[in-house]
Amino acid sequence: MPAVEVVRTGALTTVQDSGRRGHAALGVGGSGAADAASYDLANRLLANPEGAAALEVTMGGLVLRARGGVTAAVTGAPCPVTVDGRGAAPDTVLHLPDGAELRLGAPPSGLRSYVAVRGGLEVPPVLGSRSTDTLAGLGPPRPEPGTVLPVGPPPDGLPAADWVPSRPFPAGELSLRIVPGPRDDWFREDALGLLRSSTYEVTDRSDRIGARLWGPPLVRRAGGELPSEGMVPGSLQVPPEGRPVLFLADHPVTGGYPVIAVVVAADVCRAAQARPGTGLTFRL
Repeated sequence: MPAVEVVRTGALTTVQDSGRRGHAALGVGGSGAADAASYDLANRLLANPEGAAALEVTMGGLVLRARGGVTAAVTGAPCPVTVDGRGAAPDTVLHLPDGAELRLGAPPSGLRSYVAVRGGLEVPPVLGSRSTDTLAGLGPPRPEPGTVLPVGPPPDGLPAADWVPSRPFPAGELSLRIVPGPRDDWFREDALGLLRSSTYEVTDRSDRIGARLWGPPLVRRAGGELPSEGMVPGSLQVPPEGRPVLFLADHPVTGGYPVIAVVVAADVCRAAQARPGTGLTFRL
């Protein structure tokens, strides 16, 4: 059976799929690829079935060695890619002969890249998913140098294309669409307007759980706390100091701080590519 050997992991590499669904009532979050659109694209390039496990790579630095010939694709943040030292293009189908090394450099923009292999990574699933949940500690352990990841049997279908147009990853300010609430009534009347008219910066206290933002504080009408209630990806939860946290893939299932607005699902993928220092603006 073919496999890929991890030679180097970079800052953070995890195994991810489309998520661990249907267990929120047990306190288990969905997890899954932070930028689901880029992850899905990598699998579509290889004609993999929906949900095939791949690698999520933060800020590049990953080195893989093929054990047996494998076919791969690299999507997401547009990092430099080489195969045995020769330049290769992201968003294309890459053929790695036995022993070939795939290397990812640091992307000039964006944060997370995805490496899929034809057949998917066949690590043992946990509660129906091969995703690593960094908050709950569920799923496969983070790969380390020397980890060998088995590759599943190739799907019956063949890739319909060997190249797709690259998705833009703006290096500057990012505009995200929001819907108000569910707890915008917990804030002063000007709070939602302040959120919409200000720029919030992604801080270095950010990870797969959420992005902590720095900007004008959003002031509540009164004190007190909510009973814990369900949370979803894209929630802009506001702790007592008034600066929001944007929840991402590994967010907690419940929370007790009010949510002033929620980033629409299609823009959560874009938010997951915002590296520290990126300015975020919000529009209804």
